[in-house]
Amino acid sequence: MKADLDLLIGAAREAGALALERRTPNLEIERKADGSPVTAADLAVDAFLTDALRSARPDYGWLSEETADDPARLKAERVFVVDPIDGTRAYIRGKPWWVVALAVVEAGRATAAAIFAPELDELYTATVGGGATLNGAPIKASTTSRLEGSAMLADPRLFTLPAWPEPWPAMRVDQRNALAYRMALVAAGTFDAALSLSTKHEWDIAAGALICAEAGAVAVDHRGAELRFNSPAANCPSLVCAAPALAPLILERTRPIEI
Repeated sequence: MKADLDLLIGAAREAGALALERRTPNLEIERKADGSPVTAADLAVDAFLTDALRSARPDYGWLSEETADDPARLKAERVFVVDPIDGTRAYIRGKPWWVVALAVVEAGRATAAAIFAPELDELYTATVGGGATLNGAPIKASTTSRLEGSAMLADPRLFTLPAWPEPWPAMRVDQRNALAYRMALVAAGTFDAALSLSTKHEWDIAAGALICAEAGAVAVDHRGAELRFNSPAANCPSLVCAAPALAPLILERTRPIEI
């Protein structure tokens, strides 16, 4: 795991530098079938990571947002799960909240992870049993135990939906485009929770799930089920990511919700 982490760290830093280099005023932007943007930089970073990681570990499978899926990954013992640029909209708009998110997955769980925010020079890392770090220093989730006044990362409109059985208390709700970065901020205790009730791709959350777990945070779906990776669909139904004392309070509200 240590060797895998070192590989991820080096690749994440080089990929971040490449993404910064490729962000120019005439950046090429296209739309995917689902309407989400993809840039020439996303594709260039994906190509770089494919070469850097797969050449170092040719027996590992590959799952990336910007690479056509190959079902052969399902038979691999270990798999790279990669988001070359998570937070492409922030990247396009010149906001700093985008990251390179990389994980190695074995038997459905991430074993090594790196999330790098190049513009902020923030590198979040973890290995199973090795703890989580930010720029080499250990991090821990917050000790917040009340929803009222907590710092939440989510779309503010989510908390006004009529489906909620009772109103949410007043919270400080903020947004960040990159889901992996939201999870890293919860792991570091910068925010207390992150919530999303829409389907998430595994490349958005695999790295963050390990970093959160090693920092003492909870990362599950809205029913409280464990997040598993390298599935055939490569999706997870939703995300509840929270400080350990806060997670049960959020799950009390999200479990009855149909999405």
